Amino acid sequence: MTVRPLARVLTSAAILVLTAIAVVAQGTQPYTPPKTPWGEPDLQGIWSGDTLTPLERPARFANKPVLTEAEAEAIEEDVATRPGRDDRSKRGTEKDVAQAYNQHWLAPPTRLADRRTSLIVDPADGKLPAMTPEARARLTAMREYLDALLQGTSGGRPGPISPRRKEPPPFYNVARMNRSDGPEDRQTTERCLGASMPNLGAVYRIVQSPGQVGIYHDSGQGQGFVRTVPVDGSAHLPARIRLPHGDARGRWDGNTLVVDTANFTQKMDFRGARENLHLVERLTRTGANRITYRVTVEDPTTWTRPWTLDVPWERQPDALNQVYESTCHEGNYGLLGMLANTRAAERLFRDGKGPNPELQDNATGGDSDGDIGK
Repeated sequence: MTVRPLARVLTSAAILVLTAIAVVAQGTQPYTPPKTPWGEPDLQGIWSGDTLTPLERPARFANKPVLTEAEAEAIEEDVATRPGRDDRSKRGTEKDVAQAYNQHWLAPPTRLADRRTSLIVDPADGKLPAMTPEARARLTAMREYLDALLQGTSGGRPGPISPRRKEPPPFYNVARMNRSDGPEDRQTTERCLGASMPNLGAVYRIVQSPGQVGIYHDSGQGQGFVRTVPVDGSAHLPARIRLPHGDARGRWDGNTLVVDTANFTQKMDFRGARENLHLVERLTRTGANRITYRVTVEDPTTWTRPWTLDVPWERQPDALNQVYESTCHEGNYGLLGMLANTRAAERLFRDGKGPNPELQDNATGGDSDGDIGK
């Protein structure tokens, strides 16, 4: 048996296991979804994919894909009681200032996905497949560059300012870089471009019409975006046309919406994959208040084999919730402030009135929210 057929067998086995879990979660009777007026399965509504379950299975749950009810409750309680960003033990430090938004605005999810310990269902160990040598080289080159820009700061290794500070990055920058010479030095999240595909842990509003499905992703702090998925048999755009969230084409497989997404741009990044990323998403309504969202991820330039993740989406009450268009770009005064503040700090340093901004850490810190792996 070759590697790729074996991978398909393992994926099929994982899907059967997850389907059984979903049936148990919804009851013993298979669910028949409602239909739209034109006869397609109705996926419309507001859905939340929030979950404490991490993408990869933590080492302490290596042989435990699903927790008992008591174990899951204990973990949920543990995460809920952590101080997170409200921990002010480092008051006045650069890391403390970087955590400007407290836990009220960045509260973590509260529940595990079907008591599972990883969103990844294939490979069976809940871990990402090995990266290709090409991908490891890309990540190493970028990490070394970002580390060089932190040299001499509180968040970096000791030493003088690195001569690499004036170099462009080896690849298009999407990460927190310790430099603010222009907008593209800053992380894509700070530029309102941070939400990548697959977009996990968001709120989704689905609207259907004959021949297409619209999915609005309300993601993070103002990182929302709209996906319009044609379900009309049309082909992908030409390969020369690249989009931040890919070019999506859908079809119905029984009660499941299957979305094939390709043509990504190198200006986005999903765990090391960029323009060669390919996704096959499957959205199946398995209950009145549940959609099972399953994604197979493939990029032969990043991973040695495809892999699959599974997330339950829970329906939110329409009367109590609305999903609005993101206005991050229109209100992104934070980015202007970062650049203006750096120019002011440079002027003060030249006049002998302040510290050298190149020796300040503007890249690390601010990420103290916990998950079940910590």
